[in-house]
Amino acid sequence: MRYADGGGLTAKERARREVVRLEAAELFAAGISAPEVAELLRVAPKSAYQWRRAWIAGGTAALASRGPGGQRCKLGPALRGKPAAMLEEGPAAHGWDQDQVWTGARVATLIGRRFHVPYSVSGATRLMHRLGFTPQMAARRAVERNEAAVAAWREETWPEIRARAATGGWICFEDEAGRHLWSPRGRTWGRRGHTPIVTVAGRSPGRVSIAGLIAVRPGARTRLYSRIRGCTGERRSLSETDYIRLVGGAHQLLKAPVVLVWDRLNTHISAAMKQLVAARAWLTVFQLPSYAPELNPVEGVWSQSERSLANLAAGTLDRLNALVRNRLKSLQYRPTTLDGFIAGTGLALDLSPP
Repeated sequence: MRYADGGGLTAKERARREVVRLEAAELFAAGISAPEVAELLRVAPKSAYQWRRAWIAGGTAALASRGPGGQRCKLGPALRGKPAAMLEEGPAAHGWDQDQVWTGARVATLIGRRFHVPYSVSGATRLMHRLGFTPQMAARRAVERNEAAVAAWREETWPEIRARAATGGWICFEDEAGRHLWSPRGRTWGRRGHTPIVTVAGRSPGRVSIAGLIAVRPGARTRLYSRIRGCTGERRSLSETDYIRLVGGAHQLLKAPVVLVWDRLNTHISAAMKQLVAARAWLTVFQLPSYAPELNPVEGVWSQSERSLANLAAGTLDRLNALVRNRLKSLQYRPTTLDGFIAGTGLALDLSPP
């Protein structure tokens, strides 16, 4: 007989155990006794005797692994891939329209309804793992999003942007965000059974506004520029002048034309902004499609900086302003991280004219 390895073992551990059994088969063939084999291979004598009996009955092949043990999959090969397609349709397509969460119980119920095969919750969970599914934190996507417009922007507008920058310009992605003294919660060490407590401002804490700009050109180091408003006694929102100063400062440092890509914020498309853009011959502006934040690498900057401000102690806006500047400045010296944000958009940066 061939041996079944425990289903809870990793593939690496199963492979290691099979090597040990095959080594035992070679020792048995050399005339070494089971107790000596157990001592040489550092296994229990009971295992060595069991292997020897199997080797006598079936030779070396009898000690080969037949894969993880456990119950066989209840779904046949023809049906095994169908649950994956049904899960990708979402819970609402199968009657659970109150939320958008797949649970083990729902998967088991769905399989029972469609294939008349009983599954426990744990069995359905193991089946999902076998099909390549894992529990994950879902990403949000606006219901107003126009998928056709996003696809058209990738296929038509992005090649035009690359063509405009191919003559020596820089592609600059811009986005804006806000930070409050009510920082996001993050994990920290605490005594078991006692939830750690983080003190925060009890009243409305105000906010600081940030505009960030990532400048990219193949063959050059990726740059990050930012502008922050919100110190005590200062206007806390960004105006058209603030945005154009950010872009103008980047242009002075880059010493090249700028192809600016940003969203459709009211300040970006106002009449005052259009006049400011028209007065700068070195500046070309393209709008991102609505509700498509995944196309803007600056979103990665906001995500990274927000995680670094988790569990922020209660303080003042001036202190928050200084912390945000510190986090953004540290990213300026990490161009590979910025390149990772750009790669996450899936936009090809080959600036050769399409």
